[in-house]
Amino acid sequence: MNRPVSPLLHDYKPSAARRPAKYKAVQWFAVGLGIPLIGVALITGLNRSDPKPPVSDTPEMTATATAEPLLIETENVEEPPLPMRSPIAVAEPEPQFDTLVLTVGRGDTMERLFRKNKLNLGQLMEIARLDEAKQRFRRIKPGDIFEVTHTDGQLLSMYSKLDLTSALKIEKQESSFVAEIIERPVEIRKRNAYGVINTSLFESAAEAGLSDKVIMNVAGIFAWDVDFVLDIRSGDNYYIQFEEIWQDGEFVTEGEIIAAEFNNNGRSIQAIRFKDDNDKTDYFTPTGDSVRKEFLRNPVDFTRISSNFNPNRRHPILNKIRAHRGVDYAAPRGTPIKASGDGKVIFRGTKSGYGKAVILQHGGNITTLYAHMSGFAAKARIGSRVRQGQTIGYVGATGLATANHLHYEYRVNGVHRNPRTVALPDAEPIAEKYREKFLASAKPIMQELEKFKSTQVASIGYSSQ
Repeated sequence: MNRPVSPLLHDYKPSAARRPAKYKAVQWFAVGLGIPLIGVALITGLNRSDPKPPVSDTPEMTATATAEPLLIETENVEEPPLPMRSPIAVAEPEPQFDTLVLTVGRGDTMERLFRKNKLNLGQLMEIARLDEAKQRFRRIKPGDIFEVTHTDGQLLSMYSKLDLTSALKIEKQESSFVAEIIERPVEIRKRNAYGVINTSLFESAAEAGLSDKVIMNVAGIFAWDVDFVLDIRSGDNYYIQFEEIWQDGEFVTEGEIIAAEFNNNGRSIQAIRFKDDNDKTDYFTPTGDSVRKEFLRNPVDFTRISSNFNPNRRHPILNKIRAHRGVDYAAPRGTPIKASGDGKVIFRGTKSGYGKAVILQHGGNITTLYAHMSGFAAKARIGSRVRQGQTIGYVGATGLATANHLHYEYRVNGVHRNPRTVALPDAEPIAEKYREKFLASAKPIMQELEKFKSTQVASIGYSSQ
């Protein structure tokens, strides 16, 4: 029997068997509509971070509550200002320069060098009109170097060394070039050296690390007292203080001898450099006497003495006793012959068995003769004055000579003296007006040399033990 359904039982759900078809259609419609609504609600809830404002029953409050947030977001919120950025500096491109090193060769001219390196010839002509550049270009010689900076052949600068302490600098300024002579500063350093002679002066210098230039200067200082060919003995030694020239932190060359001591066969000779107010340099002993003599012992750089002063010598060509009143110095043909002292040329020409010869007149009725020359120096003319060490001619074998050599005679009042043994007059001592200055400067120099000597003696004594 069918039971009536109570209206209070609203939760009662009939089974599917008893559920009419229209109920199933409604059910599916509700499910289909409900799922999208639930999804929208969930998404809306997740996106809202603030709680929903309370709903007022007043219409005005409701409008305000729904519209005001839009006004705040679009008009009243001030965004923070953007940080100020400093302008980005745009680096200008570096100018592109090329550098050339022009080395002058045999037969080169500046025009030829410019053509060869495709440099602007018009600019060369402009530079050549500058006084400083004009003098330099006229005197170029093989080996000279010009450093050129350019861009596509257009000159920007040029640099060339003139000597140790100066250089020519040319620079482009606006529409013209400017040339100037600039200084190249050098640094002078002192160096001490010590040498012992076992075989020759030059071999000892090589062992001591000295250049030929330095040892030649030493030989020149003591040439009046020491014959470095005939007087040298094994065990002779020397101490020297000399200058070294440095530039830009690099060694350039040796300078002058500052002080020196030479110990030869038991005698000691000391010399100190002094330069007067006229920049004339000479060497004196610690007491102010000149180390020079008025005459050189040997007026030529010779290889050996081929014949000494001998009144009873047999002549090699005439084959009879004939006095040899001079000294013969064997040397290669063309070796320069130097004036042994200051004097005046009183003879120049061919003189019988002497061949080509020169005679000089010196003070104190002293004359010197130089024979068998191959030729004469241009400046040694009759009547001209010559200085000690000046070249007056060249070694040869003219006249009665069997080989190239210099025959040298020394006469006092017309009487021949042995040039190798005659007492030579001393040169003038230091001028009286410079004596005090010289003695004051010589003292510390000799103290430095003595200190160096003591260190060498100590090291030698230590190494020998």
